[in-house]
Amino acid sequence: MSGIKSYKELFIWQKGIKIVVLVYKLTKSFPKEEIYALTSQLKRASVSIPSNIAEGFGRQTDKSFNHFLNISRGSLNEIETQLIIAKELEFISDDNLFNEIMFLIEEESKMISAFCKNLKD
Repeated sequence: MSGIKSYKELFIWQKGIKIVVLVYKLTKSFPKEEIYALTSQLKRASVSIPSNIAEGFGRQTDKSFNHFLNISRGSLNEIETQLIIAKELEFISDDNLFNEIMFLIEEESKMISAFCKNLKD
């Protein structure tokens, strides 16, 4: 982590923020009865991504940071699964937004994996 002064400089954090914003946009069109179910779960999991990156960075040890990065990666898997469910239930009408989020999830997961590998080396 040498040379990095703030978690806000990390592309993985920045991309995590973008995922949150897009998930919030996508869930606006979900049925109202889902507000405390799938909508809430998706929002919570998406916010978890950059939040855990920030928290791990703040712990100031590579081992702890790696742990929180793995939690972020787990949240990405959770969102991906929930979006697939929402798509199957026909809650998602904006295919472009859905595809953009799915692409970002895949990209973010790869970036976090590479970052974790660099922390270990």
